[in-house]
Amino acid sequence: MRRKVTACLALALATAVGCGTAAAASAGTPGGTPGGTPGGTPCLPDSPAHPTCISGTLDDGTPYEFVVPAPWNGTVVVALDFAGTGRSEPLTARLLADGVAHGGTSRAITGWDIRSAIDNQAEALARFEDAYGRAREAIASGTSMGGFVAAGVAQVHPGAFDAAVPMCGGLGGSVGQWNQKLDTVFVLERLVAPGLPVIDIPADIESARKAWIDALAAAQQSPEGRARIALAAAIGQLPAWGRNPDGSAPPPPDRGDAAALQQGAYLALAGGPLPYIGQAMSSRRQIMDVVGGNPSWNTGVDYDKQLRLADPALGRAVRDLYKAAGLDLAADLKNLAAAPRVAADPDAVRRFSRGIVLDGRLRIPVLTVSGTGDQISTVAQQQSYGENVRRAGANSLLRQTYTETVGHCDFSPAEQEAALTTMLDRLRSGHWPATSAPAMNARAAASAADPAPRYVPFTPPQFNRPYPG
Repeated sequence: MRRKVTACLALALATAVGCGTAAAASAGTPGGTPGGTPGGTPCLPDSPAHPTCISGTLDDGTPYEFVVPAPWNGTVVVALDFAGTGRSEPLTARLLADGVAHGGTSRAITGWDIRSAIDNQAEALARFEDAYGRAREAIASGTSMGGFVAAGVAQVHPGAFDAAVPMCGGLGGSVGQWNQKLDTVFVLERLVAPGLPVIDIPADIESARKAWIDALAAAQQSPEGRARIALAAAIGQLPAWGRNPDGSAPPPPDRGDAAALQQGAYLALAGGPLPYIGQAMSSRRQIMDVVGGNPSWNTGVDYDKQLRLADPALGRAVRDLYKAAGLDLAADLKNLAAAPRVAADPDAVRRFSRGIVLDGRLRIPVLTVSGTGDQISTVAQQQSYGENVRRAGANSLLRQTYTETVGHCDFSPAEQEAALTTMLDRLRSGHWPATSAPAMNARAAASAADPAPRYVPFTPPQFNRPYPG
């Protein structure tokens, strides 16, 4: 009842439909055309699920779209980045075969305005329920920014949604994750590529990205450059594992091999189809436009301490690489300590934090999925999210899972389906099923997984830049 009322209010705001009308529509049975509402129109003629679709735009102009199987079992998964491409996603086909509706919005209008994207998920759900009737289970999900938004939905709209399954989202929160990225780029600029942009990204983002890629490639050719790249990666908590320039995935490096760990860190920074440094340029420029200033700072940050707290294997590699290069690690750390720091614009921090600081105060169940080798949504952020939930006394509502995958959001459709199936079991039974790596892999394998499922036991390192800290 609480979720129905919230959806009704969102729908009334979005479409000026009265609550009585919306509530009547939402009282129908899943799979029908309740309350006289039109439902959708036939779509995807080759799909054995014989679905119907609805689409439109929300109040702010954001597109939304849903695909609903016949018959519909009452579950809907709502995700950012669905509108436009979601109909053709392999995950959609899997969900339709299970009787689950799939849909959501796009980031075309909101971009890095995360709070608006969060609110749009509730509005999109209301539009869906007006057409198809009240969902039995509404799950917020999505990958990348969509995972971040799904976690925000769980915090902001627990009355509209029953659960959330954020995948590869930066769950350190808006401010925290971009402070972490500042650390990496700041260290690189100071020690490897003086003069390249850190905060003030030029309008010609591609030129800035290329300048950084070229500088890192040049540094990678010398022992000194490799040691300093490893130092920046350790301080910024990047994975020491990255995709090759052609996009292929190398195996995880031996954690005792300093050279292999350094190569992995370099690839995470500058290799593959989505290098960390490129996203640090393009997204920061967009963020500063959205919040009207710089929301990141490193005033008061002790990089010597952050190195001590870094992944132990990469920390050992840094010391070995510095010794092999004949460099003085203590001198470089003193250099960083003496460097002029970056101060934030308090108003920009306030606006950016609205979109969102994840405080852990859960009221609906959340299951997260993260890749251990994700260079964009670094896995240490999951420690911060889990710690906030623990402090808020909501541990019973959270489960965190991990896949041994390299690159951003490199989950198979079967691995994603396994996470959503796990959450459905949780909602329908009222208690968590097993979420261990073997249990998650068994669920994924049961749905014809290719490649073989890659869930693994994993404990993320402490996140160095929690906000508020």
